[in-house]
Amino acid sequence: MAIQEKLSLMIPGPTPVPEKVLQALGKHPIGHRSKDFQDLVKITTENLKWLHQTNNDVLTITGSGTAAMEAGIINSLSKGDKVICGENGKFGQRWVKVAKEFGLEVIEIGAEWGKPLNPEDFKKILEEDKQKEIKAVILTHSETSTGVINDLQMISTHIRNHKKALSIIDCVTSIGACSVPVDEWKLDIVASGSQKGYMIPPGLSFISMSEKAWQASEDSNLPKFYLNLKSYRKSLLSNSNPYTPAVNLVFALDQSLKMMREEGLENIFARHNRHKLAVSKAAKTLNLNLFADEEHLSPAVTAIATDDIDAEDFRKKIKNKFDILLAGGQDHLKGEIFRVGHLGYVNDRDIISVISAISNTLLDQKKITAQQAGEALAVASKYLK
Repeated sequence: MAIQEKLSLMIPGPTPVPEKVLQALGKHPIGHRSKDFQDLVKITTENLKWLHQTNNDVLTITGSGTAAMEAGIINSLSKGDKVICGENGKFGQRWVKVAKEFGLEVIEIGAEWGKPLNPEDFKKILEEDKQKEIKAVILTHSETSTGVINDLQMISTHIRNHKKALSIIDCVTSIGACSVPVDEWKLDIVASGSQKGYMIPPGLSFISMSEKAWQASEDSNLPKFYLNLKSYRKSLLSNSNPYTPAVNLVFALDQSLKMMREEGLENIFARHNRHKLAVSKAAKTLNLNLFADEEHLSPAVTAIATDDIDAEDFRKKIKNKFDILLAGGQDHLKGEIFRVGHLGYVNDRDIISVISAISNTLLDQKKITAQQAGEALAVASKYLK
């Protein structure tokens, strides 16, 4: 029987899990109604608020990031409500589908995949809404399907100026990768997922709720039971959960958040920025084209257009030879791009390894010279500690 090799995850999720977190996962479960678990919920909630830079409620749901986004929508809106949905990638597209599924009237603001949403488009529609009929603006902050980060700070300013509309934001791959100051930007509903910047396996999602969002929930008539956030808020008063939570994932969350606090927010954000720059600058040195505009690159993932190379074959070669998993393109981008994840528990060695693997594969295909391969590493090293 062959020895299983070490597969290095360089995708935008699931992301690598630290050894300490894996060890925490292996603990014996405890009762989710016990005082020990309540103490755990209390400290993880405090640390989640620290990560979100907020005094708002931050609730933990057993489910994926999509569950948190759906919860945000169905707890704050009613059938027939008018909403704006930003769509410039796979996940923005998903929120359009979810909103329509629940009978909301959707105004779509789109951008070509690989381009950021234009904040001025939001400003125009919101300012023209004199009757204040628009109830919410729904968008993805870091659109990992294309490697683009949208200007959430500016868009949130336009939402606040509207006075009535809520902001419902998918921050699944931006929380823990770049600064999302929830209170400073007055974000109402912010959703995220455990298998991204939190550095733990899939299974938990998190949702930050402002007081304005809770007020809106009083009028919401969309059906909800398991995702009724009022139940989660009520149970959180006693550091509990309305339903059986993923106990061992909370053990993991506790450990990962402690690690994040030790590193510090600014250091976490700086590390992700360094890795983004190292990968993107090295890619350009290798004659590869960035799929996203360089000034709007996501700190979570770098998308690379392959032009005359089949991206799926390229990813397969890197996985087979180097045990490094890269992400492919989605929908019409399948075979057209590959994506290098640098989110969560990723260090400088991982970045050097993935750049070396890409360089070596291009060298095998006679797409670059050995000198260019060396130059790519030299360029990347300028951004690493």
